[in-house]
Amino acid sequence: MLMSLGAQGIFSIIVVILCILFVWMLLSVVAWDKILKNVNHPKSRMLQIVIAIVLGYQLSNFFLQYWGFSTMLQDFVE
Repeated sequence: MLMSLGAQGIFSIIVVILCILFVWMLLSVVAWDKILKNVNHPKSRMLQIVIAIVLGYQLSNFFLQYWGFSTMLQDFVE
């Protein structure tokens, strides 16, 4: 079953946002006070946000590529 281009776009956006939120939750357990000098500084919070975005995007890219490759295999098997 093929998805329309619009549905693929919405699906991809949702996966990216969910992965970023997931990584943000995972990063909440990091002891930032041992890594950063001032955890409450706005630049420290911005660094945490950028790290969550970068890692979340990479995670979502893995899942979306895996999904794309698996849909390509359906054509190979048929």
